[in-house]
Amino acid sequence: MTSADNGLKRGFSQAADARVAVAELRAQIHQSDMAVVLFFCSPAFDLDQLGAAMKEAFPDTLTLGCSTAGEITPMGYCTGSLTGLSMSRDVCHADAVYIDQLSEFAFSHGLDSVRAGLARMAETEGPGFTQGTFAMLMIDGMSSAEDSVLSALHTGLGEIPLFGGSAGDDLNFRRTWVYRDGRFHSDMAALALVHTPFPFRVFKTQHFVGSDTKMVITGADPLRRIVTEINAEPAGREFARMVGLDVKELTPMIFATHPVVVRVGGADYVRSIQKVNPDGSLSFFCAIDEGLVLSVARTVDPYVNLAQVFDDIRTEIGPPQLIIGCECVLRSLEMERTQMKQRMSDLLIANNVVGFNTYGEQFNAMHVNQTFTGVALGPRRR
Repeated sequence: MTSADNGLKRGFSQAADARVAVAELRAQIHQSDMAVVLFFCSPAFDLDQLGAAMKEAFPDTLTLGCSTAGEITPMGYCTGSLTGLSMSRDVCHADAVYIDQLSEFAFSHGLDSVRAGLARMAETEGPGFTQGTFAMLMIDGMSSAEDSVLSALHTGLGEIPLFGGSAGDDLNFRRTWVYRDGRFHSDMAALALVHTPFPFRVFKTQHFVGSDTKMVITGADPLRRIVTEINAEPAGREFARMVGLDVKELTPMIFATHPVVVRVGGADYVRSIQKVNPDGSLSFFCAIDEGLVLSVARTVDPYVNLAQVFDDIRTEIGPPQLIIGCECVLRSLEMERTQMKQRMSDLLIANNVVGFNTYGEQFNAMHVNQTFTGVALGPRRR
């Protein structure tokens, strides 16, 4: 358990029983006059029981959460656990925007929803509230709706920075959940709007950059995020050739080590592969389309990369009291393969990170993969 006396409290539980886990989390993060509770839970829990228990534990507090592909707790990386945080009204004002029926998502609905949330905040905080406000998105990770939802939210949010993560289900890729008012739902997104007097920084980092090994998507089903052809060859076979493997060797661990990147506006963004399908096509975690030019990524040291981000945060806003982090599950798999997970876990602990492993990350208008996004809160403003 880790908590603070400044209106921010963090906690977690590794109890297998949902109600016991919620009780243990509540004991660590409950405080008087809470403004918001954010939590991240393993899909191994009985989510009906967990949802009901969270509603009972925090009946009068705005509470948002989602299922994960692994949890980042005050004790580092965990699986099968429940972790979360609370913020008091003394240190933030929070609101939520929910978007149901993502399968039928319309840009206008998303835009109207976020504008309504901002209008509610303006009534409380005044017209200048955007300067101290950030947004966090939790979205069904199997919806394939992240790109269209982000387009609407980013338009509505304007200068308010956004980060977030796509809910997971421990690499089963069947169904993921977002919590609302005592129940877990699929086909849904929840956006937390948080206005705070703390200085903060919303950030994104990745440890992959583009290389000279290029490929062109010559066959794709963009709506399903499936690539059928690369360089006019069957996608799975051609990708395997480009990374020096046989198609039978393509596993989530291999995809974690060999992502591809697209260059947009002078910056590299990772487009990770989810799986190879029985017909030899490739399913991606992000939007993909014919004609897109990608390159096989080359890696830089992930520990040095993330440590530098945290050092930059200290320089900019001071030592972080709290970092809410969304880290791609493929990063976690890579850390396991390279035997760096404990070292990375220690780095997260040292920087007060709570969050989860995702099926994709969001940063402002971009849906990305194999990335760490988050918000860091520094010392309180005077």
